Amino acid sequence: MSENKRLEKGAGRGVVLRLMKLMTPYLPAIALCVLCVLLVNAAQLVKPYVLKIVVDDYLTAGIDRGVQPLIALGLVYFAVIALGSLAGMFQSRILSRVCQKILATLRVQAFDHIHRMPLADMDDMGSGRLLTRSTNDIETLNEFYVDVLIGLFKDVFLIAGIVVMMFAMSWRLALMGLVTLPLIILITLLCKGALRRNFVRMKALIGRINGFLSESISGIRVIQAFSREKNKYDQLYDLDRQYRKTTLFQVTMNSVMRPLMEFINIGATAILLLYAFGRVETGVIEVGVIVAFNSYIRQFFDPINDLAEKYNSVQSALVSADRVFSLLDDDANLEQPDAPGYDETMRGRVEFRHVWFAYVGEEWVLRDVSFTVNPGEKAAFVGATGAGKTTIISLISRFYRPQKGEILIDGVPVEEWKLSALRKQISVVLQDVFLFTGTIADNVRIHGDIDDAQVARAIELSCADGFVKRLPDGMNAPVAERGATFSTGERQLLSFARAIAHDPAILVLDEATANIDSETERVIQRSIESISKGRTALFIAHRLSTIRACDAIYVLEHGQIVEQGTHEELMAKGGLYASMSAVQEAETAS
Repeated sequence: MSENKRLEKGAGRGVVLRLMKLMTPYLPAIALCVLCVLLVNAAQLVKPYVLKIVVDDYLTAGIDRGVQPLIALGLVYFAVIALGSLAGMFQSRILSRVCQKILATLRVQAFDHIHRMPLADMDDMGSGRLLTRSTNDIETLNEFYVDVLIGLFKDVFLIAGIVVMMFAMSWRLALMGLVTLPLIILITLLCKGALRRNFVRMKALIGRINGFLSESISGIRVIQAFSREKNKYDQLYDLDRQYRKTTLFQVTMNSVMRPLMEFINIGATAILLLYAFGRVETGVIEVGVIVAFNSYIRQFFDPINDLAEKYNSVQSALVSADRVFSLLDDDANLEQPDAPGYDETMRGRVEFRHVWFAYVGEEWVLRDVSFTVNPGEKAAFVGATGAGKTTIISLISRFYRPQKGEILIDGVPVEEWKLSALRKQISVVLQDVFLFTGTIADNVRIHGDIDDAQVARAIELSCADGFVKRLPDGMNAPVAERGATFSTGERQLLSFARAIAHDPAILVLDEATANIDSETERVIQRSIESISKGRTALFIAHRLSTIRACDAIYVLEHGQIVEQGTHEELMAKGGLYASMSAVQEAETAS
């Protein structure tokens, strides 16, 4: 069953109970909120009864009792209003504080969960859905706590109190006033399914819109370079049109429910008055009772209207809660960086034993791949795009797990390594460099325990000091989002410095020199020679000239190793590697 279909069927009591369980650490504050709500409702219930006393005992009784009792009743009325207002103010402040603490907890939990998700699961969900659940959906839960949970309690208590007061004064009038209640219940039940299905569609569309905007902003250079602004505008317009339809449906339902409830309110009042006026003349019912009942009926339908509107909020909040909890509950494959495991200093021996891997089904990216790289050796993987080179790197760092075969580091299966220890000792330099907002030094150390001297040394070894020293603040110079103010080559050099600074046992360079000019590349090659001594170095190379000194070169084709050996051995074979080398030399010569 798809997630949307499951959500449309309903959240169930479990979601409500989990939302309420989140309030457990704040029970004293919640209890104080409930007390304030009781005071607010008590004030609401007392006001009509005070008016009833004034009308029956002073205005229509025909007895002169003086002005003092009226003044006393006026003061009581004012005190009731003041007490209710103060209680409402305190309740709002306390509840808002509790709600924001709960939402902050959920945001942190979602953020931590996302960072520990396997890359395969993240690929399936997409950034838009993850972003929506950790922001929009969690924010929607504020409505559940502020407008629904306490508000629902307030409205239900007020309705119950009004019913008790009306039956205490006149059970016949009470029945007349409540004659329209079954109609209200019927309307609510009829709207329930349609509202929930609409909210599920609305939140799914929000996820798609967020993902589309995130992707478009990240790829803005490509969009502008190919003049695809109009095309992207049309795509967003279509998503907005679909979202607008769901929003208009919600607005339509709200615009119908409110006047419909108001119409029912007027009908109930009319029925009450028609029934009561004929009995006032006979003295069966006092005028003050009618005045009080008129106020109670209006008060009765105010929370009824609120409940009708809160029902929309309930549906929206429960759908959002279900989406958030479904994310947090999907923890079977979560990475546990600090879970117990093999935690020793890595020597750097890498071994693949008959490894098969596919991202989807049995569309194999790697087929029966086996090789061994000993500590201190330099090995390179070459081949056409899609041959499986980058996948090998991802498997070594345990970003993905093979369907068949075994991967070992220092003779220990990667699954048995403590994940934080495994990744701490493997540094990867990717072709697509990601820099964080902050400073150059922050991006090199990535909040690791690396002092400024080590950062400066790493920058020097990576040959990034040439442009870093020209910056006004040196290695403390600010870095814009994704390093937008640096050239592609400069970002690559900083990524190289980042890898060096962490002193890894295994250094991985995934097309690391692809975006660097030939002169800088020669300098970096000398740097690589110095930093790779005593550690295993793995290269995924496009430029074959950069890997000639490697101890072993593995040539991949369609996910299989078809050739292996040193540069000289492979050239002597005259196979695929020799053909690739000849083509590149011809391109360089031209």
